[in-house]
Amino acid sequence: MSATAKPLSAPAAAVKKDKSTQKGAIHYPFWFGGSASCFAASITHPLDLVKVRLQTQPHHGHRLNMLQMFAHVAKDDGITGLYRGLSASLLRQATYSMTRFGVYEELKDHFTTPTAPPSFLVLVGMASASGFIGGVVGNPADVLNVRMQHDAALPPEKRRNYKNAIDGLIRMTREEGPKSLTRGVWPNSIRAILMTASQLATYDIFKRLLLAHTSLKDNLTTHFSASFMAGFVATTVCSPVDVIKTRVMSSHEHKGLVRLVTDIFRAEGLGWMFKGWVPSFIRMGPHTILTFLFLEQHKKIYRNWKGLEV
Repeated sequence: MSATAKPLSAPAAAVKKDKSTQKGAIHYPFWFGGSASCFAASITHPLDLVKVRLQTQPHHGHRLNMLQMFAHVAKDDGITGLYRGLSASLLRQATYSMTRFGVYEELKDHFTTPTAPPSFLVLVGMASASGFIGGVVGNPADVLNVRMQHDAALPPEKRRNYKNAIDGLIRMTREEGPKSLTRGVWPNSIRAILMTASQLATYDIFKRLLLAHTSLKDNLTTHFSASFMAGFVATTVCSPVDVIKTRVMSSHEHKGLVRLVTDIFRAEGLGWMFKGWVPSFIRMGPHTILTFLFLEQHKKIYRNWKGLEV
C-alpha cells in the first residue's frame, strides 16, 4: 500500500471546508444574549442617557446638542450623573435582551439546519417574533430606565427619585398601580420588533455575506464589520418609534398613542422622527458592536469549555 494519503472526496472536502457552519448546530445557553448586552450597556450607558435627555428636552427655547448635553449633565450631576439609572438599564438588558436573543436563537435552532441557512425573510420573521416577546417582558424595566435617566432633567418637585431599579418597581406598583408597568408597552413592543429584526437578522445576513464574498474569516474583524452595519440599519429603522417610546414613558400626562403622535407632528413637523439620530447611532452603534463581540466571545468560550471548537 502507498503511504501517500488519498485526496479527500468532494463531500469530505466540502465538510472540512465548511466546518465553521457546524457551530450553528451547537445549543448555547439562553442567557448569553442578556449577559452580552449587560456588558455592553455598562460601557455605553452614558450615551443612552444623553440620547434620552435630547429626545425629551422642550421643543421650544434653547436646545442643546449632544456635546452640550454631555457637558450639562456632567456639570449639574457630576460624572456619576452620566450613570444615573444604570441599575434599570442592566435590569432591562437582563429581561428584554435576554428574552429576544434567547428566543431568536431557540427559533433558529428548531427551524434551521447548518446545511440549510434560513433566508433573510425567515430570519426577519423569527427576529420580529422574538422582539415582540422581549418588548413585553422587558417593558417594566424599560419604563424605569427612561424615568431614571430623565429624572434629573425635571424640576425638583416632579422628580421621582427612585433609589434603584427594585425600589422603582416597588414604588411604581404601589403609587401608580400594576398597570404603570405596562406604560408604553405597544410602542415599546413595536420598537422591539423593529430593533430585533433590523439588528439580529441583519447581523446574521451581513456576517454570512462577509464570510461568503470576502476573504474575511469568522473572527473579530468580521464580527465588528457585521455589527457596525447592523447598528446603522437598526438606528435608522427604530428612530421614529424610539422617540415616541421615550416621550410616552417619561411623560407625566396620560395621552393616547394617536393623540401623542398627532401633537408631536403638529408641534415639530417630520423632523421629530429622527430627533437624536446621531446620539442614537453613537450609542447604538457601539452598543450593537459590543453586544455581538461579547456574544461571540461567550460562544467561543463555551465551545472551548465543551471541547466543541472547530
